[in-house]
Amino acid sequence: MTKRVHQPREDAEFDFILRMSGVPVLAYFTGTWPKAIEPCRAMDLVVGGIADEYAGRLLAVRTDITRCPAAAERYGITGAPSCVLLREGEAVAHQAGPMTLAEVRELLDGHV
Repeated sequence: MTKRVHQPREDAEFDFILRMSGVPVLAYFTGTWPKAIEPCRAMDLVVGGIADEYAGRLLAVRTDITRCPAAAERYGITGAPSCVLLREGEAVAHQAGPMTLAEVRELLDGHV
């Protein structure tokens, strides 16, 4: 995982990152239950690539659903992996399930 991807340890830290970002945030929600581990690991590489590619224009945040349950609930996250693009804390795009680099770029298209 690239150093450009932030990993909040709790909801308060997630909210702080949103308030201080100044750019759109790609919140990538992960899970630690058995069926989520492999798809989330695959998404780590995709989100890491996006974080590098969009550096300075986008902030990537890897958010564990069990550590940030209020954030997951706020954005309607019911499974992992899921990506939500946020502008000033408001969801502007959402996609559940594993995604390719091209699919994440498409999610960001017109928003970043």
